[in-house]
Amino acid sequence: MAVHAEEFSFSTRGEVEIVDITGEVEKIVGRAGIGTGVANCSVAGATGAITVIEYEPGLLEDFPAMLERVIPKGLDYAHHRMWHDGNGHSHVRASLIGPEVTLPVRGGRLVRGRWQQLVFVELDVKERSRTLYVTVTGE
Repeated sequence: MAVHAEEFSFSTRGEVEIVDITGEVEKIVGRAGIGTGVANCSVAGATGAITVIEYEPGLLEDFPAMLERVIPKGLDYAHHRMWHDGNGHSHVRASLIGPEVTLPVRGGRLVRGRWQQLVFVELDVKERSRTLYVTVTGE
């Protein structure tokens, strides 16, 4: 079994910015030289998340609106009371979405639906520099 690991970095503008990372992850999968296996994409950090979504204007509006309905920014969060950083909701949102996604690799390519893009969701209240870690495992 072979393992190929790479990382890439980028900056975000802050809260609920959704960044399409599909192309970068597909390039890494292509360089891995693995025909059949899995690709895992992960972010280190407690206020960033990775998921799949159709990356189109309607959902780029709907997804943040859903987060606000489910985990509102204006509630009283114990994290904020402890650290006074105003991002308690960011941590809760990130833990709900999760820090990683694993997708199959077939024929040396990432397997995804026609309208399915891999995205990073910035949930912190400020600009951040992020590094994503991609590990491709298989044969």
